[in-house]
Amino acid sequence: MAGSRVQVNKAHKTRFASKSSRNIHKTSLQDKSKISKPDRNVAKGARNARIQRNKMIREQKRAALLKEKRASSASTSPPRVIVLFGLSASVNLNSLSEDIFSLLSAETVFPAVASPEYKLRTTVLKAPHGDLLSCMEMAKVADLIAFVASASSSCEESNSSYYIDSFGKQCLSVFRVLGLPSTVVLIRDLPNDLKRRHDTKKTCTSSLVSEFPEDCKFYPADTKDELHKVIAYRSYPYGVDLVTDGGKSTLLLTGYLRTRNLSVNQLVHVSGAGDFQLCKVELLKDPCPLNARKDGDLMDADEHDVQVIRSLVPDPMKQEPLLVENVPDPLAGEQTWPTEAEMADADRNQREKKLRKRTLPRGTSEYQAAWIVDDSDVDDSDSNDDTDDGMVLDRNVSGFVDQECNDKLDLDDDQASLQLESDEETEVGSVVMEGENFTKEQIEDEIRKIKEAHAEDEEFPDEVDTPIDVPARRRFAKFRGLKSFRTSSWDPKESLPPEYAKIFAFDNFTRTQKHVLAKALDTEQGDIDDCIPASSYARLHIKEVPTGVASKLCRLANTMPIIACGLLQHESKVSVLHFSVKKHDTYTAPIKSKEELIFHVGFRQFICRPIFSTDNTNSDKHKMERFLHAGQFSVASIYAPISFPPLPLVVLKREPTCASLSVAAVGSLRSIDPDRIILKRIILTGYPQRVSKKKATVKYMFHKPEDVRWFKPVEVWTKCGRRGRITEPLGTHGAMKCILNGVLQQHDTLCMSLYKRMYPKWPQHWFPLDA
Repeated sequence: MAGSRVQVNKAHKTRFASKSSRNIHKTSLQDKSKISKPDRNVAKGARNARIQRNKMIREQKRAALLKEKRASSASTSPPRVIVLFGLSASVNLNSLSEDIFSLLSAETVFPAVASPEYKLRTTVLKAPHGDLLSCMEMAKVADLIAFVASASSSCEESNSSYYIDSFGKQCLSVFRVLGLPSTVVLIRDLPNDLKRRHDTKKTCTSSLVSEFPEDCKFYPADTKDELHKVIAYRSYPYGVDLVTDGGKSTLLLTGYLRTRNLSVNQLVHVSGAGDFQLCKVELLKDPCPLNARKDGDLMDADEHDVQVIRSLVPDPMKQEPLLVENVPDPLAGEQTWPTEAEMADADRNQREKKLRKRTLPRGTSEYQAAWIVDDSDVDDSDSNDDTDDGMVLDRNVSGFVDQECNDKLDLDDDQASLQLESDEETEVGSVVMEGENFTKEQIEDEIRKIKEAHAEDEEFPDEVDTPIDVPARRRFAKFRGLKSFRTSSWDPKESLPPEYAKIFAFDNFTRTQKHVLAKALDTEQGDIDDCIPASSYARLHIKEVPTGVASKLCRLANTMPIIACGLLQHESKVSVLHFSVKKHDTYTAPIKSKEELIFHVGFRQFICRPIFSTDNTNSDKHKMERFLHAGQFSVASIYAPISFPPLPLVVLKREPTCASLSVAAVGSLRSIDPDRIILKRIILTGYPQRVSKKKATVKYMFHKPEDVRWFKPVEVWTKCGRRGRITEPLGTHGAMKCILNGVLQQHDTLCMSLYKRMYPKWPQHWFPLDA
């Protein structure tokens, strides 16, 4: 039987194969080379060679395309700005500027130099040494900053380098914050001897290399051949003209439009002067063409007689309105009649308030508690127990405040202050305390002695003294206590200052920023009739500029470039801006909150009076800092025109002794949020007089029993880590009984934390030229 398991024997193999079988299985030499075992090393080398060849082809195509693009745009791109900055006061920038002009062109054409040999147009600006503001404005428009060092001078005042002085280091740190463009270092005044020349250049390079980026190149720049290498390596610049029409208060700003298209319906910001509208934009014929023969002979033409190619006038329906402050509606906050639901809630809350019970003894059932009448209306403020531990232990932690205080708590801060001011006496001639007569000076002297005994507690800088002549509930009427700084609620819309009616806020700032940037991108990419393309030579007619500001700009135009930049939507409106700032390393003077400073944010600069706060992210509340501390980042909150992050920040402060400006801090724009809660904390301190385990009699925190009852609901704590509450006042001069959660030490200090929301100061002048 045959099946699947039938035995199958191998076929018999003969020793010699026949010729026909050999021909069937014969393989050609070409096929043998294909099926032979490849050499792995040879294959790997061939793959690397193929990758290198493809990379070389891509780089050649990219270089050819870039060369073609540069050649086509050399005549249409705006002149590149070269800023010469001397690292020390001994550097002669005039001779270097003359050498560069003589190398590029024999003649100078307004407002730039055109060099057909190098196929570039350039403007050379010389940064005035010692003028920080002018150097910053030039750095903002620079395409290339050429730092110039003199090999024949040495600055002994600087420890890190012998060729850069303190002002040079200060400006260099500011340029890093603003964002350094392409940079080179030019070394002048090298000796003629080759060996000494090489050694001096090497010494200067090694001394300055740590101050500049890694890709920064160092070049000798004494001869034309050496300057030829620099110009061939990089080419860059800018031109501007400033004219004013005093009769119409219209500022005429002429120059090259850089980077972005400009719409005639946009707002523009003139650096140091403010935000303005445009009444007309004129597209002019380029006065400095790369090929003068093709574009006509403009060498003899007057700079003010440039041919107008196109003129644009804004559309009143599309022009961005110049809104700085919001105009508040005086009837917006008018009180309306309560609804029936609100009245029902008020009645229910009143009934619950009447049925509120004291803390019941242990073991009292809920049925028994219903029969106990609340006797919180009884005023036991006059009770005076002379025993050491005569405190009421069955009092609720929250305590109670008399009806007069409850009524005043419902009032706003100003009304409460006025009502309390009329109820209280204005001055206390003498104070009776524990049967002895003490004058005001004696009490202050005793408090001073106690504080000197506790002088080692320097970790609590928020301590304040309760005034003796003014009731504490009137002096600290705007402060409140918090059970927990992190978790306790604080309404961000509560008791806002009048300045908040002038500012603007966004429901969703991130979404608004995305929408505004997308709109600007559409304007940039689209072919819109009301736009002047980038790289054009244009004249801006800026209307309604104050005559005094325009005259100041005319004087400044001789020493620094006047920058006008287009604004995005909403960027002229005022809101609350928050910056992450850090004190500059070279600035040692204190910087107080609400002190007048000058903020440079991107291309804009304005005057503000910020408040500083901690940069904690685990809470919706942030503690105010009275000073900007060195070595750590803080958040500076100001009233200022809206800007969209990210933007660099440089903070300048005007020294009171002289008119010069100093770099006080640096940072960046963080957010725009009027609802950020910044709380100022004060600590009221009292000192134990008698201590019995967890109970104590405390004095000198308050000076009136009414103040003790007013602040009774606020929790107290000690510097040794105990927490507790005020049970009742003791006597008639501010002493009080307290109970804590642990044994109180006699040398300990009792503290009470109070908080008040803080806001920035509204500046008197927004821009430096308005002051």
